Amino acid sequence: MKKIILASNSPRRRELLLALGLEFEIIPDNTPEIMEKGLSPCETVKSLAKFKGENIRKTLSCDADAVIISADTVVAINNMILGKPKDYDDAEKMLKMLSGNMHCVYTGVYVVENISGKSANFYEKTEVFFKNLDINEIKDYINTGEPMDKAGAYGIQNFGSLFVEKLQGDYFNVVGLPVCELGKVLNKDFGIKFF
Repeated sequence: MKKIILASNSPRRRELLLALGLEFEIIPDNTPEIMEKGLSPCETVKSLAKFKGENIRKTLSCDADAVIISADTVVAINNMILGKPKDYDDAEKMLKMLSGNMHCVYTGVYVVENISGKSANFYEKTEVFFKNLDINEIKDYINTGEPMDKAGAYGIQNFGSLFVEKLQGDYFNVVGLPVCELGKVLNKDFGIKFF
């Protein structure tokens, strides 16, 4: 069986792949991300996921029989991308924007077979609806430290779940990896079976 490489340091992506019973190696791409100007959120995540995957592919020998999976997730409100907060004030500003509103979470995924170069590049979009947050909730949440390494300044799988009234789409996409779509692509296009 081909070696699977996850090109990500994300503990959440790692946990999701482990839950599928896949054996894989983690080789994160630590190249600084550069967002191209003028791209929509869905084009941005596809582009960044491909950038990461191809960076890891360049580090492998050309005869390494491996499939690389890379991903990138952003939060967008009114098509404006919210990355990871720079500091406390930035996190507070983002959470105030999300309060009482619907935003979209986009995850781009890139899967590439090292030897053949065969690839798939896709994205998933999930709509997330936040309840109205009062300023004390926002401050208390930021003080947990959870928002600081998360796109949009929240994590849905922990304390941030307290803010989500509902969502439309793939929950796992919001966590950081659209598992259902990825499973279809790995099975159909790359012959990776799960059962």
